[in-house]
Amino acid sequence: MRGLGVIDDAVLPLGAGFTAITGETGAGKTMVVTGLGLLLGQRADSGAVRAGASQASVAGVWVVPEKGAVADIVADAGGELEPIDHARAELYVSRTLSAEGRSRASVGGRAAPAGVLSALADELVVVHGQSEQLRLRSAAAQRDALDRFGGAPVASALQAYAAAFERWRALDAEITDISANRDRRSEEAARLREALALIEATAPEAGEEEQLAARAERLANAEELRLAASQAHGVLSNEEGEPDASAMVAEARRVLERASDPTLTDIADGLADIGYRLADLAGSLSAYLADLDESGPHELAAVEERRAALGVLVRAHGSVDAAIDLWRTGSERLAELDDDDDRLERLSAERDAARRELDATADALTAVRTDAAQRLGAAVTEELHALAMPDARLEVSVSPGNESAHGRDDVAILLAPHPGAEPRSVAKGASGGELSRVMLAIEVVIAGTDPVPTFVFDEVDAGIGGAAAIEVGRRLARLAESSQVIAVTHLAQVAAFANNHLSVVKSNDGAVTASSVRRLEGEEREAEMARLLSGLADSDAALTHARELLGLGR
Repeated sequence: MRGLGVIDDAVLPLGAGFTAITGETGAGKTMVVTGLGLLLGQRADSGAVRAGASQASVAGVWVVPEKGAVADIVADAGGELEPIDHARAELYVSRTLSAEGRSRASVGGRAAPAGVLSALADELVVVHGQSEQLRLRSAAAQRDALDRFGGAPVASALQAYAAAFERWRALDAEITDISANRDRRSEEAARLREALALIEATAPEAGEEEQLAARAERLANAEELRLAASQAHGVLSNEEGEPDASAMVAEARRVLERASDPTLTDIADGLADIGYRLADLAGSLSAYLADLDESGPHELAAVEERRAALGVLVRAHGSVDAAIDLWRTGSERLAELDDDDDRLERLSAERDAARRELDATADALTAVRTDAAQRLGAAVTEELHALAMPDARLEVSVSPGNESAHGRDDVAILLAPHPGAEPRSVAKGASGGELSRVMLAIEVVIAGTDPVPTFVFDEVDAGIGGAAAIEVGRRLARLAESSQVIAVTHLAQVAAFANNHLSVVKSNDGAVTASSVRRLEGEEREAEMARLLSGLADSDAALTHARELLGLGR
């Protein structure tokens, strides 16, 4: 990361397992999450660019399956993966943000819109921070959590329902359109019927306009054309005995044929060919003159009348070709418009059948959701007991709701924090600390059925401490057995369970530089744990406590 908030230039050595990121308040820990957010296609805010810098930039590399959804997204964007072995590959992603607010992204070495990053994020990462806690308060997010836990049975039922819903909705929309626009469709049918009748009566042919225009031009200039053709014909073949071109060529050929020179004989043969050609041309002129003689004012009038009839079609449809195309396709459209009553009856029957199928798939989806809700509630309740909420009870309610593409179920996650309390929606009744633990418990449980490659937690331990914090650390470590976990934390009890501990420290000038992000091991890690516990890195008591926590984490 470069030029991002307080971060001047920093590299985060993330890896498999559980990475804890700690540091003093304001040291730049949250900017780490901001940087990851930029790589995940989140909205770019120019205010995040470091003061005095022209731009902020973030670059990262993901290890991804060589084939699958991620590879398909990258390929569609024109990018490429770097193979590691037969199953895995590296994906390079970067994003820059200028101080003026312009943003550029790169995926697999190719420029790409931020939307591609968002599509990748859906496949790669789940981020939990304050905004995600707020999101968990929404009904849609609670339904999505249940569906993720439900796994293949819910996914299959939801897919069947969505297909049935789309079919029913399409049929209903078609029926509504026909019914609401019956007058308009009747008028369209009348206009189309009239247009087809005129086209049929006119019977236009492709290219006819050009042929008629040429014929009209010839007929309008018939006398001038007759004089020219007649004079040319007389020059080529004069029927009154006057010298003409054909006679002269024939005489020249006869003279040469009497000579005994082979060269002159060849020339005589050439003159014979010319004579044949002149005869052909003279014949063509004769036919042309005969055609003109047969034509008269009546034909010119007929041509102009035909052109006028075609002109009506041109004004109505733009061109003769367009009128011909309408004649070819309009009959089918007219039959459709004239069939509205019968069609409505057929469509209504199809819609009724689609509704019965929709009802069946909706009931099936509700059933598998209800079953998953009971199992999810029990599993999360057990997790909450381990997260220092021993008397809490979580229920997942599935009740009838409005019909949508997601089903007919209203899903609500309800929490009873202590005995005797009525379960209330986490959207209303959960504190920040309780919501953090509920969110973590849900992810730990869902990870068993729907693992996510990477989880990012931004102070998921907010509002908790002591034994609860230790259990949060345990759960993050358990989550890290199947996923990569990155957690920004201020609690030593959580950081103790990480197998990779990074510290973010500001330099003297208030910036986070390349040397400010360090992987902590041994005594350095013990000192950081002591600082988290007591604020003092060299306190003997704190160091002793830190070593105990690290031993617990191991």
